[in-house]
Amino acid sequence: METVKWGILGTANIAKGCTIPGIKLAKNAELYAIAGRSIEKAKSFADEFGFKKYYGTYEELLQDKDVQAVYIPLPNNLHKEWVIKALKSKKHVLCEKPLALNAGEVLEMFETAKKNGVYLMEAYAYLHSPYMKSLRNDVKSGIIGDIDFIDTAFVTQGYKEDIRLYKEQGGGAMYDLGCYCTTMILSLVDSEPETVKAVADFSDKGVDEITTGFICFKNGVRASFNVGMILGKNTNARVDRLYIHGTKGFIKSDVEYNQSGKLCYQVVTNSGVVERCIDVPQNYSLETEQLGKCILEGAKPFIPQEFSLKNAILMDAVFKETGY
Repeated sequence: METVKWGILGTANIAKGCTIPGIKLAKNAELYAIAGRSIEKAKSFADEFGFKKYYGTYEELLQDKDVQAVYIPLPNNLHKEWVIKALKSKKHVLCEKPLALNAGEVLEMFETAKKNGVYLMEAYAYLHSPYMKSLRNDVKSGIIGDIDFIDTAFVTQGYKEDIRLYKEQGGGAMYDLGCYCTTMILSLVDSEPETVKAVADFSDKGVDEITTGFICFKNGVRASFNVGMILGKNTNARVDRLYIHGTKGFIKSDVEYNQSGKLCYQVVTNSGVVERCIDVPQNYSLETEQLGKCILEGAKPFIPQEFSLKNAILMDAVFKETGY
C-alpha cells in the first residue's frame, strides 16, 4: 500500500502519547521526520519511535521535500503561524484542536490551504470513532424521536504548571476542553445556533477555569455544556458526560472523549433499555488514515472547513459572552 510520509512539528505530550502511536498504527502512513525546539529533543523522539530524520528547528522540517504531511501539536497561540507556514511549504496539515483562536484565523488558514492546493484538517480524533458513528446513527434513526435537549460535560484536573494556564498561549478550559463539547453538540444537531449564553470563572492568570454554556438552535433544539479544570490538582480525575433527550426516549453515556476499546452507551425508550457496545480502535490512527485517503485517493476530509468554521464561530460567541 502506498503511504504518506509524515513530519511532526513539535514534541508535545499529545504527539508522544497519542498521535505518533496512531500514525504507527495507520495502514497508509509512515513516520518520517520529527522537529523539536532543540536537536537533542528531536533526536530522543527519533530514537524512541524510529523516525528516519530529525531536526532542531521547525523550518528545517518544512524544507524537507520528502515530507508530505505535517501534524502540528503546538500551543494554541502558535497554530495559525505554523499551519500557514506548512501550507505555504506545500505540506498537507493535520492540526491539533482547536485549529485557531477565532473564526477569522480558521478562515484564513483554509483559504491558504486552498491557494496552495493542499489539505488542512482539524484534529478531533474522537469524531472519527465508530462509537460516534453509532451515536449519530441512533439519533438519525428516530429511535429516541426528535432531539429536544443535549447536555455534555468534560471536567478535568487543575494544573500546577501547564501551558493551559496562560492566556497568551490560548489557555483555559474552553479552548482545551470546551471544543470537545461544542463539536459533539454540532455533530448531533442539524441546525444553526441561534442564541448562545455562557458564564465563566477565571483564574488569577486570566484564563477560564470553568465555563458553562447554553445554546438554542434554530430548529428548537437546546443544548448545554460544562467544562472545567477544577478537580484535584495533578490527579487523573475527570468527568465526562453525554445525555441526548428525545421525544421518545434518551441516550446516556459516560464514555470519556477520545477513548478506544469496548465503549458502551445506553438507549432508553418505552420498550426498555438497550446497551450498545462498540469496539473502537485507536482514534488517532483513524484520523491519520482518513487524511491519508484524502492525499492518496482524493477523498474529502471527514472534518471539513465548514464544520471547523461553524465550531469556531460558536466558540467565539461563547468567548464574547464570558468576556475572555
